[in-house]
This record gives sequence, structure tokens and C-alpha cells, in this order.
Amino acid sequence: QVQLMESGGGSVQAGGSLRLSCTTSGYTNTNYCMGWIRQAPGEEREAVATIDSDGATTYVASVKGRFTISRDNAKNTLDLHMNDLKPEDTAMYYCAADRYAGPCPASGQWYWGQGTQVTVSS
Repeated sequence: QVQLMESGGGSVQAGGSLRLSCTTSGYTNTNYCMGWIRQAPGEEREAVATIDSDGATTYVASVKGRFTISRDNAKNTLDLHMNDLKPEDTAMYYCAADRYAGPCPASGQWYWGQGTQVTVSS
């Protein structure tokens, strides 16, 4: 059974930084796309960043240059370093891993973590 567990998040003032971490378990290999997906109240889910097993990354335009996604395949961990945070980054952030092996873009069918709240005040 695949499980994802996030840590990090919290409240910060605009311009501040936060780090989100995620640990996965239950995968039999590391060849799958992973990402951080966020959802603000009343908004649709948005894939903030993705990374595949060889380190290729994608970012939504609004976070390019501010956020960095990384993974450690040996430790089965996924991180998101968030700098210069803005109030519009406020959302629930979910660690997600593709249900199917292969590079990003993901199949669209994800395993999800429980989510961690990020709140940025102005």
C-alpha cells in the first residue's frame, strides 16, 4: 500500500520561506512522477511543481524562480523549498505520486498525502 506523509508548512509573512517535505512508502521502484499540488479555498487544484525520477522538473509559472522541488530516490523523499512567499501562495499543499511508473507528465492518477497548510500573510 502506497503512503505519503507530508511535514512542514505553517504560517509566514510575505517574503518569507518555508520547506515542505514528503516521505513515501510502498512503492516497489522509484520510476514515477512526483509533485506538489495545492488547493486554495474555492479554487481548483493546481500542480505547483513536478519532478520525475531522473530529476527533470516543471513549475507553474507563478512559482518559477521562487520554489524548488527536489527528491531523494534513495530515501524516498520529496521536498519543496519555497522562497519569497506571497499571500496568493496560501493553500493546502499536497504531496502526490503517480499511480503508474514513468516520467512526468503524470498520468493524472495520483496517490495523495493528507496535505499541509501554508498560510502567507501580507
